[in-house]
Amino acid sequence: MATHVLIAGNWLGGWAWADVTTRLRAAGHDVHPVTLTGLGDRAHLASPQVNLDTHIADVVHTITYADLHDVILVGHSYGGFPVTGAADRIPERVSRVVYVESGPLPDGTSQLDMLGPDARDAVLTRMKEREDGWLESVPTLEDLTATGDGSANGLGPAEWARFTAHAVPQPLGANAQPLRLTNDIRRDAIPHTLVTCMFPLEQVKAMVAAGHPFFAGFGGKEWTYAELPTGHWPMFSEPAGLAAILDELASRPAGGVGGSA
Repeated sequence: MATHVLIAGNWLGGWAWADVTTRLRAAGHDVHPVTLTGLGDRAHLASPQVNLDTHIADVVHTITYADLHDVILVGHSYGGFPVTGAADRIPERVSRVVYVESGPLPDGTSQLDMLGPDARDAVLTRMKEREDGWLESVPTLEDLTATGDGSANGLGPAEWARFTAHAVPQPLGANAQPLRLTNDIRRDAIPHTLVTCMFPLEQVKAMVAAGHPFFAGFGGKEWTYAELPTGHWPMFSEPAGLAAILDELASRPAGGVGGSA
């Protein structure tokens, strides 16, 4: 049995992991899907003051107040930012960090920094359309499909209905605040796994080797890789496959192994 702490990306809460959580618990694991401040059942706590530090504290407090140890810490998309921050704060509690369609971006980097100009403009345009001005609206399926990047792959009518049933606007302060790290040596000693969905594994490895900016945080860490061909939201489009990967990772030694999975 292993202990998993799961953090989803923009607009989502712990509810998004329901199918994955059910499968992991059936396999005997202890699972803690986290809802970050301002999202999901904590949407009433959204405010302009919610930022990345708030979300890092959410993850740290989930682990420390539940007295969790040897945690497999899983971050999806934007969730990779608070996961990286939490692993930096309490590395002694974490046995492995898993990035699902995400990565350990460098100190001083924000989620908005990683968007291309067109995507960043689209975010700011959606914000201008809102009266509050500090929340990023939930995209439509048409928005996602129009990008042509395959992010919406696997999101049929049923999956999209589940996505939109509880998705809420994202506090932009969380996406705009740069990540601040202080504990590189201890954090980097933790085994790391990348689960890639939108890009084939060999393409990802080539981008890592070429020093692509998105993978700048991959240096100095012990890495394994897993490939799950689908879109950007595998907890909806391939929950069984994602749960199987997390279950398999739980059987590995805490020290991990390098190379590819």
